[in-house]
Amino acid sequence: MTAHHRTAQHTSRTPAGGGHRRRRPRMVLAAAVATALAATVAVTAVNGLSPAADAAEAAAVSPVRADEAADGFASVDALGQNGTYGGRGGETVTVRTLADLEKYATATQPYVIVVAAAITMDPKGREIKVASHKTIIGSGTSGHIVGGGFFLGQGVHNVIIRNLTIRDSYAGTWNDKDHDWDAIQMDGAHHVWIDHNDLRNMADGLIDSRKDTTYLTVSWNRLQHDNKAFGIGWTENTTADITIHHNWFHETEQRNPSTDNVAHAHLYNNYLQDDPGTAITSSYGNYARGHTNMVLENSYFDGLNNPVTRDSTATLVQRGSVFSGTSGRNESGGGASFDPRSFYPYTLDAAKDVPALVKAGAGPRAAMGTTAPAAAAAVKTLTVAKDGSGQYGSVQAAVNAVPAGNTARTVIAIAPGTYRETVKIPSTKQNVTLQGTGPSRKSTVIVYDNASGTRKPDGSGTYGTGGSATVAAEADGFQARNLTIANDFDEAAHQDMNGQQAVALRTAADKVFLDSIITEGDQDTLLLDTAAKDRLGRVYMKNSYVVGNVDFIFGRASAVIDASVITLKKRWDGSSAGYVTAPSTPAGRKGFLINNSTVNGDVSAGTFYLGRPWHAGGDATLDPMTTVRDSTLSAAIRPAPWTDMSGFSWKDDRFAEYRNDGPGAGAASGDRPQLGDSAAAGQEVADWLAGWTPTAD
Repeated sequence: MTAHHRTAQHTSRTPAGGGHRRRRPRMVLAAAVATALAATVAVTAVNGLSPAADAAEAAAVSPVRADEAADGFASVDALGQNGTYGGRGGETVTVRTLADLEKYATATQPYVIVVAAAITMDPKGREIKVASHKTIIGSGTSGHIVGGGFFLGQGVHNVIIRNLTIRDSYAGTWNDKDHDWDAIQMDGAHHVWIDHNDLRNMADGLIDSRKDTTYLTVSWNRLQHDNKAFGIGWTENTTADITIHHNWFHETEQRNPSTDNVAHAHLYNNYLQDDPGTAITSSYGNYARGHTNMVLENSYFDGLNNPVTRDSTATLVQRGSVFSGTSGRNESGGGASFDPRSFYPYTLDAAKDVPALVKAGAGPRAAMGTTAPAAAAAVKTLTVAKDGSGQYGSVQAAVNAVPAGNTARTVIAIAPGTYRETVKIPSTKQNVTLQGTGPSRKSTVIVYDNASGTRKPDGSGTYGTGGSATVAAEADGFQARNLTIANDFDEAAHQDMNGQQAVALRTAADKVFLDSIITEGDQDTLLLDTAAKDRLGRVYMKNSYVVGNVDFIFGRASAVIDASVITLKKRWDGSSAGYVTAPSTPAGRKGFLINNSTVNGDVSAGTFYLGRPWHAGGDATLDPMTTVRDSTLSAAIRPAPWTDMSGFSWKDDRFAEYRNDGPGAGAASGDRPQLGDSAAAGQEVADWLAGWTPTAD
């Protein structure tokens, strides 16, 4: 709306008042997977295309996106609605026209609506009135809503809007008070999840949450180039519960967000950025207005005026945020606040990591393939839970249940918890996915503490480096998603041990897809290998974290680490020294490509190398390769970032950079080779994948 109204009546609702209750633990994702797969079989053709063509478009949306459960307040059971799951259980349809989008979005029955084209609103400013029980999701990056948006009216509930670009209703006036043309407006709705969208250049606000809209989660969106980003209020009541996390507010002047009369506003891990020297200057950042009760955690404010503002009647508790180049008001106070964990679980990312993480992960995700519905229908899901609610109590037990010679995708859906065990997927069990079902990568943890020098229980010797892995994946088509794989071997307690290498994850297979995971250890965290020296082993890691200190990304695979965070870790004695990569690439193959990522960590400046050549076993025929490009390097990286290993010179192998930035980047020199544009054109992600398209099938 064009005016952000507020009145003073205070009618706060608390958990004890019966307005809502904490989310019950349950196997949300496992059920969602099964239901969504069933729905995929019944894709309806629209716009004159065949059912097969529409099914391919629908399947182009990564199933992990379509099946993920809402987090934050949208996950809370209340008002007769158990969490937010949108159109799950309804028909899946693909739309490319305004008529079809409106037909299904306004229907009374549930639908999963896949937007597979740029749809222009007519007339400009039109907002489709979405009905309850809908998922509206873009097919890759092709789903655009141009010149208008969506409206969710009083009582509308259980709606998911994901992976869309909603843009360009701007009518020529910057502070437009004549056109109420929002990207998404909600008046009295509840249980809504707005996630991974790109919202920009609208005539009024990007998101308006009005008139007691509640149980709302807004996550992983880009809100950019607009006067009014996100307004909340237009009510005299104080009853709304809202979670806002991992959003990128970029070049937005006001309402970032402006939060008026909200009973529980939980803001965390957002990135607010105001670029210097542009025509857009921020008026304020996060604003607690009226009787709002706000908890603000681990966000990053970059260049904003008045980054955190509080009315005298509001309560605002802030902790852990980073303020860089900000000025003006930065406030908190008003009394004690609420504990978000009394309503739902969540995991905070470190504030210093937020810019890289959010810039890489916010907004629509490109589809990674077009799996046909027949293949999707063949997917089998096995469930694991420590509390007995799953089919199996351990991950390895579920792997054991996968038949040898498996060809169809088998998803092992693992409930939140810590699983202290080792897991091995043998080469005979292809196409296995380990998938955490919790709200974050940190919710499901597989961890063990074997090291290279740890003696085997049967007395047959030590494990060796490869054998120390917490998870070992030797089967082609292995995938891991939304979980943590760690090795917590205690180096300090075993200084007398010969062989302290301790692997968290070892892959020795082809077509391995690691999506939104954490791998954590010290030395030799992530071993990306092949089944044999003469075998190809392609690995694609995206939206993930790798944590370690010595050679902690190593092996002979052709591996891409894309849009991820590589975290440098101090040694067991508190010292800072280490090496990121140790490739052992066979001649004529691609080695490691670190692309569009961030390398950082709480270590001393100038103490880490980007890599060194590992000629495993002294094999002089190997030609190790690491390329780091289009990435941000912290000051921890040495000015001469490559070094020799075991008598082999890095200059005889393949180590280079291209277009990196950050305090650890540097100009071309004899100690710091840089690719030219023509050479870089042959070192793209597609060159590593060599015709394989990773897909969460």
